[in-house]
Amino acid sequence: MINHTYTVAALPAARTPGCPFDPPRELTRAREHGPISRLPFPGGHEGWLVTGHQLARSVLGDPRFSSRQELMRSPAADLGDSPVPQAPPGMFIMMDPPQHSRYRKLLAGKFTVRRMRLLTERVGQVTAERLDAMAAAGPPTDLVSAFAQPIPAIMICELLGVPAADRPFFQGHVATMFDEDAPDEERYASHTEVHGYIATLVSAKRAAPTDDVLSDLTGTDLSEAELIGAAGLLLAAGMDTTSNMLSLGTFALLSDPGQVALLHEDPDRSVEELLRYLSVVHVRPRVALEDVELAGHTVKAGDQVILSLNTANRDPERFEHPGVLDAGRSAGGHLAFGHGVHQCLGQQLARVELRTAYPALFGRFPSLRLAVPAEEIAIRPESGDVIGVKSLPVTWDV
Repeated sequence: MINHTYTVAALPAARTPGCPFDPPRELTRAREHGPISRLPFPGGHEGWLVTGHQLARSVLGDPRFSSRQELMRSPAADLGDSPVPQAPPGMFIMMDPPQHSRYRKLLAGKFTVRRMRLLTERVGQVTAERLDAMAAAGPPTDLVSAFAQPIPAIMICELLGVPAADRPFFQGHVATMFDEDAPDEERYASHTEVHGYIATLVSAKRAAPTDDVLSDLTGTDLSEAELIGAAGLLLAAGMDTTSNMLSLGTFALLSDPGQVALLHEDPDRSVEELLRYLSVVHVRPRVALEDVELAGHTVKAGDQVILSLNTANRDPERFEHPGVLDAGRSAGGHLAFGHGVHQCLGQQLARVELRTAYPALFGRFPSLRLAVPAEEIAIRPESGDVIGVKSLPVTWDV
């Protein structure tokens, strides 16, 4: 029987020990009671948690729900009555149309399916270079730093026109920015370094444009601040999410070797299943702009709704045996890249990178395996927007 008053205790919820790829049990239990639950926020606000696939997809595509930063509350911390500032210039994922639409229109043509597929050869070259470096250094190695971080970092830097000599700088500072274990002052310092460098890069592109996305954007009506913000967003998002998908996906494949044969047979299908199964961007927040009925509940204007994408992507009403990694299934319709006007702009680039890198890794090192017990692999905490592994020690036969 569905309990229409089910309440989730709090977010973030802890994952079950020994189940590194599964959503927290508390969230799965909530979905079993229905697609939407009450969610208390620190400070007394009562919000909502959506765990059902169909309902999450509906909210993501509904213009009555806002992504504006200044409307948001934190489900994990009481920020008091201090007003939340509007999103900085260029940070369009925290804006609604028409502001969001202006940025999206300028950028969408740079990340089309056709344009990203043309990059397949270059992704293959970068991947081969990383595999050569791993082979030369020999086992064991940390797959995160040796493979998963460099590939998306190099690709997004090349797309935006970051000089090759500066890419290690970006990779290091972006990793610090997203490291929940790093001291706040270190994360802030890295953010400041990246912001300052991008400002210098924007000025250089204005003075001497080259063949890259950032140079193209300097020819638009975006202000200096908007260019810096948009470039920073693309750089950070292009590195962090795909890096975590590469490392966590490899961990999942090493934990279920039978899936590797299916990966080689049909990389496209395998990647879509890994995206569904892992859902590294596991939550998305929205705020109701007016009263909205959701699954028999009235979500009032101003109520915050947290969409649990990893739980929605494990919804048995949408996917058969959803808790099983099955690279033979058709995982189309998953929400790993979101849905609606905010659907991930770089999803086609991520797909090219994943479809190229996974088969190349297991093709080059067929004996690849964990170098430590699986239970020693540290998973990034649920408090962040992106989950993954902090490191992935691996080894192989030489």
